[in-house]
Amino acid sequence: MADVDDELWDEFHRVVNMTSRELSEWLRTRDAGEEGEELPDQAGTPTGQQVLAILGKRRQDLTPHDTDVMRRVVDRVHAQRRDDLEPTAGQAGWRRRLMSLGHDPLKPA
Repeated sequence: MADVDDELWDEFHRVVNMTSRELSEWLRTRDAGEEGEELPDQAGTPTGQQVLAILGKRRQDLTPHDTDVMRRVVDRVHAQRRDDLEPTAGQAGWRRRLMSLGHDPLKPA
């Protein structure tokens, strides 16, 4: 069990503005190819899978590794977005990278 401070918990859930279902579907779609995805539960980036796992946990069940992932995701989203996280259109690759972290820049935060 990890001690997750309120600020990190709140900010992670603010920047990760996709539901676990939306993120799961995005990760499967992103990795689908002509031959299909053999292991759909493992589709997407490792960080995207970690975010999905965190979304499925209760706060008291988080591990120290989970809190590290949460900090990295918050930092990466803020590095690529304004602090207000207002919906913003950008290049397709930029949006896909952010969505793989659970943040859709076209959705309100």
